[in-house]
Amino acid sequence: MSLRKKIENLRDNVKIPESKTQRFFLGWGLVFGGIFGFLPVVGFWMLPLGIMILAVDYSFARRLKRKTKVWLGRMSQEKGDDNGDSPAKTGKGELKNH
Repeated sequence: MSLRKKIENLRDNVKIPESKTQRFFLGWGLVFGGIFGFLPVVGFWMLPLGIMILAVDYSFARRLKRKTKVWLGRMSQEKGDDNGDSPAKTGKGELKNH
């Protein structure tokens, strides 16, 4: 199973609060904690998780999440990582469908 599929399955299984107020405080708490990721207890992993939780309710977080996803997809294509979902570049700059 590819990493992308594992992440999608994890996203379907993770429960976030149903209350908008709880999502607000949880999301911003994770973002704030992620900023101080160099400290021992908190980590940089908190920043993207907080943005994903805020993306449920706020358009700025959805845009940021979408732009990051597109950027990561382009980076993986440039490196030549092929997860089977997108066309891969051949050595001559052509696109080859799988």
